[in-house]
Amino acid sequence: MPNHARPNIAWVLGDPAGIGPEVVAKSLADPNMTDVCRPVVVGPTWLLERGMQVARVALKAAPCEAAQVGALSPGIIPVVDEGWAPLDFPPGQLSAAAGKLSIEMLRRAVSMARTGAVSAVVFGPLNKEALRLGGSPHGDEHHLVAEWLGETEFGEVNAAAGLFTTRVTSHVPLKDVPSLLHPDKIVRAVKMLHTTLVRVGIPDPVIAVAALNPHGGEHGLFGDEERTLIEPGVAKARAAGFPAVGPFPADTVFVRARRGEFHGVVTMYHDQGQIATKLLGFDRGVTIMGGISIIVTTPAHGTAFDIAGKGVASPEAFQAAVQLAARMVARRAS
Repeated sequence: MPNHARPNIAWVLGDPAGIGPEVVAKSLADPNMTDVCRPVVVGPTWLLERGMQVARVALKAAPCEAAQVGALSPGIIPVVDEGWAPLDFPPGQLSAAAGKLSIEMLRRAVSMARTGAVSAVVFGPLNKEALRLGGSPHGDEHHLVAEWLGETEFGEVNAAAGLFTTRVTSHVPLKDVPSLLHPDKIVRAVKMLHTTLVRVGIPDPVIAVAALNPHGGEHGLFGDEERTLIEPGVAKARAAGFPAVGPFPADTVFVRARRGEFHGVVTMYHDQGQIATKLLGFDRGVTIMGGISIIVTTPAHGTAFDIAGKGVASPEAFQAAVQLAARMVARRAS
């Protein structure tokens, strides 16, 4: 992508006690990343500097207002710093302060995307427990972003090795999943995945819907949710114009998707899809916030507290998230 066409993309540092600052610093030092976008770091300058120290890279960065990003000299990394005071965040230690700062950085980046100061947001990994300790009323950052945007039909889309998945239920106990399924929820998941696939450049995606029970329920022998809930949901999705097929047994649907039969898979619960996508590409998996008006991506992995501060974290998933965000921006502009 030519330099003049590079979109401004907010790079949020992530949980300050995790690997986020390190992988952001490593990615800033990679010319392949700065070729696809102009990174606009969102977070404290001192935290970026700590990330550089861990990553063992030396980069020139300067704090600036969002509107001043284009005025900086080439080679200077713009850092939107709200004047966050330096704090001590020991690597790998959960804290309310880390969660609070994570929320503030992400909120600032989302605000910039809403106003058009940046074309997309890519954030380093966050810790859900820290977010809760830091003041979030929600179980994950996706609900926070949707609340700030005032949007209600949203969800998580995961991408790895060319396969895209989303789910009807998310962070809930497995025993509650059957009672939370509904045909209309399946339609919403199909619609959201379809919209996301079109945004990344797949114009006519075929979406498979996974069954809940072993062998797809075996005509009611192992459960009837397929007949009573999932099949009606697939039918309603097709009637609404979405190319949904299924339900198919979960132990074979991903094999068929890898063969190229489907572009995406809607699953019924969290691990049903996460196991498949993380097996396909844990080190390069990306999570997309689906169903919202701005482009937001993040690595599919977590904060990796066990290796934080050691300088050994791989930046591949963060870089894949940047590349996917830039691809979505280019697609939106075309």
